Amino acid sequence: MSIDRNYEIAKELYAAYGIDTDAALKKLSEIPVSIHCWQIDDLTGFEDFNAKLSGGLATTGNAAGKPKSVPEYFENLTQAIKLVPGKKKVAAHAVYLDNGGVNNIDRDAIEPKHFAHWVEFAKKMGVGLDFNPTYFNHAKAEDGFTLSSNDEGIRRFWVEHGKRCRKIGEYFGKEMGQVCYTNHWIPDGYKDITVDKLGPRKLLEKSLDEIFEEKIDPKYNVDSVESKLFGLGSEAYVTGSHEFYTNYVAHKKNCIICLDAGHFHPTEVISSKLSSYLAFDQEIMLHVSRPMRWDSDHVTILDDETKAIMEEIARCDAFDKVHIGLDFFDASINRIAATAIGGRTAKKAILLALLQPTKELQDAEHAGNFTKRLALLEEVKGLPFGFVWAKYCDMNDCEQDDWIRRY
Repeated sequence: MSIDRNYEIAKELYAAYGIDTDAALKKLSEIPVSIHCWQIDDLTGFEDFNAKLSGGLATTGNAAGKPKSVPEYFENLTQAIKLVPGKKKVAAHAVYLDNGGVNNIDRDAIEPKHFAHWVEFAKKMGVGLDFNPTYFNHAKAEDGFTLSSNDEGIRRFWVEHGKRCRKIGEYFGKEMGQVCYTNHWIPDGYKDITVDKLGPRKLLEKSLDEIFEEKIDPKYNVDSVESKLFGLGSEAYVTGSHEFYTNYVAHKKNCIICLDAGHFHPTEVISSKLSSYLAFDQEIMLHVSRPMRWDSDHVTILDDETKAIMEEIARCDAFDKVHIGLDFFDASINRIAATAIGGRTAKKAILLALLQPTKELQDAEHAGNFTKRLALLEEVKGLPFGFVWAKYCDMNDCEQDDWIRRY
């Protein structure tokens, strides 16, 4: 077959630079990518298929094909997952519950039984599960505050939601036999000039302490907290800033940091931040997306930053410490294809990172031979990566490019 013949050519060419393509493929097969469930339906969820996003979230576009029922949703998600080769997880959100036809199950009353359909789906598909509380799209989040609300009733409501989501994460972990990462992101913040910036952050600290008070075995559930620079309606101030969560994680040691590629200044990148956390042996959860001028959550592509993120993880030998998840939603293109494109891109970026002569590059750098370092980095760009990718797709019985014609 041409795939095998091309791979043997690529293998020989890479070997000339000391790169073992077989080892790279084996390593890639061990690295899961967590595919977010919400691209399939514009983050609507199952509470209300006509729900409108709030909390600074927006999905733009009006492409046909948004699922109108739970069965149709899972059929579409299945198609997308099958197009992403290799080891995978699916990240669910709390609004994707099975309420059994009971419409008044509020966020502070959800239980593991309401997410048994996710376990059934994951086992059928052979994927792991991650989870996300939904601290938005709710009447008790309309004023822009949840865990840092100065209304004690509202704050307590969302604390209870967070606690219950951790138990769902633990349930996922036990059922799937692997860690579930439960990621907490809140929309809290002010639109305009903010006078009291400390007060809400003290309330957020209190809320997180209460949510994480119960000890859960980390082999089942690990919590992460996700920062943001600004949002729609919180342009002036966000309670859960990068600095707040970095300090909270370092001091409390009851959760890990989540870095979202779109949640920083336009010229600020998360690839440059990873080693600072890894230097202190910290775990990191990633949300890999593509910000275009701002946190616009475009579909992940093989751009410089996506490649740089995976290169940094590979160079730090930290695929066991950095957990790769996706987060984007685009309603202007086919939602199944968008999910597949992002998932396949993440896998490609990881493979590209594994196909670098990392040790030789580091040796040259340590020896002060920056000429060799630059020359090597440039020369390997011309190696036939596509042949190795095609081999990986073939190994995993996954279409390489024929699928594109369906969309």
